[in-house]
Amino acid sequence: MALSMTGYGRGKAVLNGRDITVEIKSVNSRYFEYSARIPRSCSFLDDKLKSMVSSRVHRGKVELSLQIQAAGAQEQVVAVDLELARSYREALQQLSEALGVKDTSTAETLARLPDVMSLRHADVDEEQLWADVAQVCAQALDNFLAMRAAEGQKLKEDILGRLLTIEAAVGQVEENSAGRVAAYTQRLYAKLQALLEDRNVDEARVLTEAAIFADKTAVDEETVRLRSHIQQYREILAGEGPVGRKLDFLTQELNRETNTIGSKCQDIEITRIVLDVKSEIEKIREQVQNIE
Repeated sequence: MALSMTGYGRGKAVLNGRDITVEIKSVNSRYFEYSARIPRSCSFLDDKLKSMVSSRVHRGKVELSLQIQAAGAQEQVVAVDLELARSYREALQQLSEALGVKDTSTAETLARLPDVMSLRHADVDEEQLWADVAQVCAQALDNFLAMRAAEGQKLKEDILGRLLTIEAAVGQVEENSAGRVAAYTQRLYAKLQALLEDRNVDEARVLTEAAIFADKTAVDEETVRLRSHIQQYREILAGEGPVGRKLDFLTQELNRETNTIGSKCQDIEITRIVLDVKSEIEKIREQVQNIE
């Protein structure tokens, strides 16, 4: 199945008092590359998120963003250092007795003293938090892969159209190539007649030269392989799983056979066809570079 390496997906939900948003986007890359922007307090989720993404994405430079905001849940709590407060209380009493002044300290007074009261993050149920984040991440991944599939379908249709063009061009090469040996034989015979004038032309020599020419310029093997590669292309595009690397290899093979035809056939018409085919192959290569 042809999946584009370019995509974007977003998931959002309010679960257990938290507003969770996950965004996933990707661009082309030869390999799977992952990076994430997540709150520091949720750093323990990084490896889990990477594993979740890599189980469904095989190629591309993927960036994940996780945002979590409180939506009714108590994210912070007030912590009281009772031992420190008692120490302050005893110190104030000692000071009052030593100076002979009245001790007017209250709980409010003690609370204002350094470090008696502080804010800290509430205890987090890590398993529950991961379950919630995983649910939203799955939603983002579904949307992300749906966009990749839609883009991949467009790439597939474009490639299939270009393969039809190449296939038609291969047929033209076969037709033009079929009459080249006969035409060469006639030209060679005419030249020899002009050179030898009244003397007889050695028919065997002409046939031998024609056979050598045919052997050097025959492109039957190349056109057969081109048709085989085109059929393999279609089968791979119709299959499942990542196909980009396979298509990249086949694209090189298409180009190789086309170059061989161009080097063998010193014919203006076939040269024109070869140039057209190479142009189509290059456009296919550009599309394949976007496929997972």
